[in-house]
This record gives sequence, structure tokens and C-alpha cells, in this order.
Amino acid sequence: MSLKAIAAKWFARSIAKKTSKWVNDPIITQTRVFENLIERARFTQFGKDHDFQDITTHQDFVGKVPIRDYEDLKPYVEQIIAGNTDVLWPGKPIYFAKTSGTTSGAKYIPITKESIKHQVNASRNAILNYIDETGNTAFVDGKMIFLQGSPVLEEKGGIKLGRLSGISAHYVPGYLQKNRLPSWETNCIEDWETKVDKIIEETESQNMTVIAGIPSWVQMYFEKLQEKTGKKVGDIFKNFQLFIYGGVNYEPYRSKFEKLIGKSVDSIELFPASEGFFAYQNSQKDPGMLLLLNSGIFYEFVKADEFFSDDRKRLTLAEVELDVDYAMIISTDAGLWAYNIGDTIRFISKNPFKIVVSGRIKHFISAFGEHVIAKEVEEALKLAVSNSDAVVNEFTVAPQTSPKEGELPYHEWFIEFENMPTDLEKFLLDIDCSMQKQNSYYFDLIEGKILQPIKITQIKMGGFKAYMKTIGKLGGQNKVQRLANDRKVAEGLQPFRK
Repeated sequence: MSLKAIAAKWFARSIAKKTSKWVNDPIITQTRVFENLIERARFTQFGKDHDFQDITTHQDFVGKVPIRDYEDLKPYVEQIIAGNTDVLWPGKPIYFAKTSGTTSGAKYIPITKESIKHQVNASRNAILNYIDETGNTAFVDGKMIFLQGSPVLEEKGGIKLGRLSGISAHYVPGYLQKNRLPSWETNCIEDWETKVDKIIEETESQNMTVIAGIPSWVQMYFEKLQEKTGKKVGDIFKNFQLFIYGGVNYEPYRSKFEKLIGKSVDSIELFPASEGFFAYQNSQKDPGMLLLLNSGIFYEFVKADEFFSDDRKRLTLAEVELDVDYAMIISTDAGLWAYNIGDTIRFISKNPFKIVVSGRIKHFISAFGEHVIAKEVEEALKLAVSNSDAVVNEFTVAPQTSPKEGELPYHEWFIEFENMPTDLEKFLLDIDCSMQKQNSYYFDLIEGKILQPIKITQIKMGGFKAYMKTIGKLGGQNKVQRLANDRKVAEGLQPFRK
């Protein structure tokens, strides 16, 4: 065992002990975070506008600070851009993370010196937790690749601006710099396809042990590797042991990845966002992610099916239930207050508090009152794939509200198959039956002859990547929207139908 491996094992044990302290005292931990956030921001512009001096309880907070999205936060961000200090958090942010907005154009999410520290520590601790659980340290001596956005930063109002993954590239610890690929120069390439080609050139002869990134874009890297070498990824990188991912559910990609790699490898799921690092998978024995309660984030939860009602209730960690979909609301040491991040989560454990991401509060299908969410379509496809010889590259789902004359409306699934199922009718039936079992509203609509069962529209190979390119979202942290209540994505895919 190398000195680096020995040190990693010792460091992992130390971090595991620190983590266990707040894991074993979750409610008090969150109370302390809440009190600290309110105290620190008391004299900011936001704190004065919302009477922070009078807030001592969560109910006080609920009464004075409404749930907001970026549009509501934007006037405060504009004050920061104008040069004002002490607006959302004491001082000024050290970065803005730039993300794509749907109604606001580009969004500029503040990152402070406190919040970036939590981001960096969480990504580090996810790997150290894996070492502590498994005892596996062999990978620390190999090369590690992190497929991410360009680290080249611009400025906005005198504050550095970039994608979160690009900002994070500036915080790779020194002990990993020699292990890290691709090179800085390659990481700075903006065009994603050019960048992947260069990454392949730099990595194909290296001892790659850890590969990290959004599954859809890692898949592109793997496919190009295989195309160039004619080998499985596991044969190219014989010591490849750990895949780290976040941003989308891995399950729709799992069968394709195993085919590309040629063997099973351990994986760690992360839940990072520009607004904060919320959770990471802390056990190889189950898919849940440990909710990070001691990282400068106070969490509130609103039941997803009540989110758009006038009498929605904001719950604390102490009030949540298992197997219920919640919109996650955060207040952070970056100055986000009762902020709706847009994701829905589901608790699968309360000892410790562990979650899975179930979808987006704005990404659903309810054209007929069915309230279908991403988790349901992903589970249905996973079942159908497991019962067939199909391999799926990408997919999305949209309602068809204007079918041919004489037909009932339906959900249209746009699927890019690597391998078509031998029995497509059974594949369709498996998806539809799974949807009916998971969603009682959908079941009632099928039973009541309001909807007909799903239909599949095949997308040609590479069609989803071509579509993403047409909308300027190829690569980086961009991902295919799993479902929508309109046909915007469906219309965009029409030129790529098989």
C-alpha cells in the first residue's frame, strides 16, 4: 500500500467520525444551522427587509420569508452586480455560478467563501466515505478524470462568473493535481465534441481508476473511446474501479454503461447544484444519498402535490415522512432564502436521513390530471429494459393531446435505442403497466378510456445529442429533460425521428 493510500485511509476514518456526530443528532444540527444563518444575515439588506431581528423560530421565518424562485431573488442579485455589499449575505459573493434559466434567461447564483468551502468538502467527503466503507484505496494512485465545464471565468459586476463545474476546477486539492486529467488546456476547450476528442487523446493510454461526470456525457466519452480503439472501456482502463456521477438518474444508463465498460464498477451518486451540495451516496449497499445537514444549508420541504396550492405547508426535517415526494426549499450561507431549487426528493430513511431525487417540480406531465413525475417514468423504463434485450441511450416523454382523429390521447415516449427490444409490444406493455401501478391517476385515466396506453417514437442514433446541439446545450452540465407538460422538446426532436 502506497503512502498516499495509507494517508487516504487515515483521513477517511477521521472524516467518518466527524460526520457521525451530526448524523446522530440531525434535528439539533439543523436548528443550529438555522439559528446561525439568521444571526449572520441579520444586518444584510435582505435581513432588514424581512425583519430577521424578530425571527427566533421556524414559524417566524415562514411568516416573514416567503418561498421564492430566481425571479423573486433577482432584484437582490442586481443590487450585488451594481456593487452593493451586505445584500443577501455579509460582504460580497466571491463567484456567481451561471446557469440556464427558463423565464429569466441566464441566472447568476451567488457563491460565498463559506458556501464554496462546503461544496469542496462535500465532494471530497463523498470519496472519503467510500474509502472508509469499502477499505478500497487502490484507486488513489491512478489517474482520475472529471468531465466538467471550462474553468475560464468571466466577470459580472466585478465578481468572477462561470459554470459551477468550472469554478470547482479551481479547488482541486494539491494532492490530486498530479492524478487529475484532462489537462487545464483541454478543460478550457468550449466546444464539447472537440473537448471529448482531446480528452480521449490524453487519457486512452493512462491508468484511469476514477471517472466522474453526468452519465449522458460520460457515455459519449466511452462511446468515442470504444469507436477509436475497438475495445471495451474496462479493457482500455484495466484498473477502472469507481464511477462518480450526479445530475441525472443513472439507472436508465446502467445497462448501456455495463455493456460499454464490460464489467461492473462501484459508483457514487452525488447531488450537487449551483445553489449548494445537498447529498451524496454514503453506502454501496443502497441507492439513497445522505442529506448533508451540517453544510450551511437549512432545509424545508413542501409536499409536491400541494406545492401549487395556496395553503401549502412548509415542513422541517423533523416533520417529513418516508416515500413522499417533496419540493426541497433551501436557505444557505450563500444568501439564498427559502429558495425553491426546483427538485423533488423522497426520503427513503430517517435514521439517517437519506433521500433519492424524484424529479423536478416543474417537470411533470399532468395534461389530463395524471401528475406523472420523472421518478415514475424512469422506474417504468428500468423495468422494461430489465425484462428485455433492449439497450436505451436516451429518452423523454411528452403528452400527445391532439392525436389522429378517432384516437384517444396518450403519452408519447421518444426513445433512442442502442438495441431494439425483440418484442416491442411487450416492452410497451411493461412500461404502461408499471406506470399504472405507480400512479393511480394514470391508472384511472387508462381504465376510464380517457387515455390510451403509451406509444413509442424512435429517435435515430445520435439524435438526442444532435437535438441538444441545436439548442446550444451539448455537453458540460446540460442534460436531457426527462418529461414535460408541453411538446416543446417533442417538436425539437422531430427532425431526428427514425
